[in-house]
Amino acid sequence: MTPSIAVIGLGYVGLPVAVGMARAHGRVVGFDIDQARVAALRDGHDATGEFEPSELAGLDLRYSADPADLRGCSCFILTVPTPIDADRQPDLTPLRRACGTVGAVLAEGSMVVVESTVYPGVTEEVCGPLLAQASGLRQGVDFTLGYSPERINPGDRTHRLETIAKVVAAADPTTLARLVRIYGPVVAAGLHVAPSIKVAETAKV
Repeated sequence: MTPSIAVIGLGYVGLPVAVGMARAHGRVVGFDIDQARVAALRDGHDATGEFEPSELAGLDLRYSADPADLRGCSCFILTVPTPIDADRQPDLTPLRRACGTVGAVLAEGSMVVVESTVYPGVTEEVCGPLLAQASGLRQGVDFTLGYSPERINPGDRTHRLETIAKVVAAADPTTLARLVRIYGPVVAAGLHVAPSIKVAETAKV
């Protein structure tokens, strides 16, 4: 059975992922801390201009700003921004907060996939421990990690999520197989399997 999927962050990266997953699999929760953004999407309005109301209609996609709605999901895709600070250093604050939110509802057997742009090592050495701390679960035992760098070009109606080959990587072969099953039906251009999460993170950088 396809696991229920949660997409954390509904900006120009997260919304296309949530829509693509809902089209391919159904049972998707789209989560964002911006309540106005969530309310607009519920009304069928996408302020980023990526989707027309007709494209959002009829999907098995639940928009929410309530972390409690993430309970019961078994695949969490983190698509939050990673800006740079005044010193031109990566600001991982949104990603750290997303890990705390997901960790609070994480159940055994879950998979967490990072799409945010990060430097090599962040997924396994920053996100993993944060998720473990928030959940009380063991990284690599009770939950697993994957990485798939976003390649969305905002406003481009031709080169979209489904038409750009997508890089995927995971911490272990079983998780990689799950990742391929989830992303495969979404990305018509196909998947490129990286040998490790750090390689995939480096490819994005």
